[in-house]
Amino acid sequence: MHKLDWYIIKKFLGSFFLSIALIIVIVVVFDISEKLGQFLERDAPLKAIICDYYVNFIPYFINMFSSLFIFISVIFFTSRLAQNTEIVPMLSSGISFYRLMVPYILCAIFIGLINLLLANFVIPDVNKERIAFERVYVKKPYQNANTNIHIQFDSNTYYYVESFDNKADVGYRFTREKIENNRLIEKLSAQNIRFDSAKSIWKLVGYVDRKLVADSEIVNKGNYIEMAMPVRPLDFAADYIKVDEQNHRELNELIEKEKLRGSSLVVYYQYERMQRFLHPLSAVILTLIGLALSSQKKRQGIGMNLAVGIALAFTFILFLQMAKVFATSGTMPVWLAALTPIIIYGIIAGILIKMAPK
Repeated sequence: MHKLDWYIIKKFLGSFFLSIALIIVIVVVFDISEKLGQFLERDAPLKAIICDYYVNFIPYFINMFSSLFIFISVIFFTSRLAQNTEIVPMLSSGISFYRLMVPYILCAIFIGLINLLLANFVIPDVNKERIAFERVYVKKPYQNANTNIHIQFDSNTYYYVESFDNKADVGYRFTREKIENNRLIEKLSAQNIRFDSAKSIWKLVGYVDRKLVADSEIVNKGNYIEMAMPVRPLDFAADYIKVDEQNHRELNELIEKEKLRGSSLVVYYQYERMQRFLHPLSAVILTLIGLALSSQKKRQGIGMNLAVGIALAFTFILFLQMAKVFATSGTMPVWLAALTPIIIYGIIAGILIKMAPK
């Protein structure tokens, strides 16, 4: 690589980490001012606030807005290069504009791949501690409002509860049915079920267990029985599962489980999985747009480039949110909804690069 490549890479990464540091300080200050009353009201320990919340909040925030940070960094340092008349000598020395793009693309890919690894394998574990803190000291306790909850746990077993109290881990009007070859072979019913977390078993009250064997029926009933079942309380409250807490393997397992349940949340989880893998592509596209917008010296200075760039970045975020709505509502296939903003802004990047002074 040329010295010029290293010069641009240092400028790129330096501006990227500086913009992150500045924005994080501002965000943390505003977040503290907003949540301070809740911390004091609920007696949140200072160590937990710092270690469990803010230490984990910072990487979560960086991961979520990394593409925006990349974009702002490119606009900022490239505008500085243009205002200092550094880009003109680069192009005049025989280096083509497309060759100048190489270190930019390498940096964007590098940051994008790091983000890919973090989003799929590191950030979900970080989020578990942060979200656990929020549940205790920030947000109101979650109350499951779902009724008539059906779960298909595997190809043969179906669970049902009329309602489930997630605070007490108690389900009411419980039924478990086992079906083989389109034939009901067992039906277990209970007035209510309670999960014992210490023993990892369920306690059934007022149960009736009917097993169909050949042409006969075996019925067992009683007031109380303890039983191990593969379902867990959170399975009866799928909305409570935070996708931010799921790493790549857990997210795949969750999608398969929700497919068996016939849950409407499947498309939401699939969209999230696709978005995690599209981060590097988003980073490259936004980098190229930033380079094309800021590579020419303007009378208005850096401010105009930053204003135009930030406006484009926020429209990109708006398109991502619209794509999520289209995907989760079933208006568009998940893969098409996730790729549409990338395709649109990829075309915009190509047009701007074509129009950029060479």
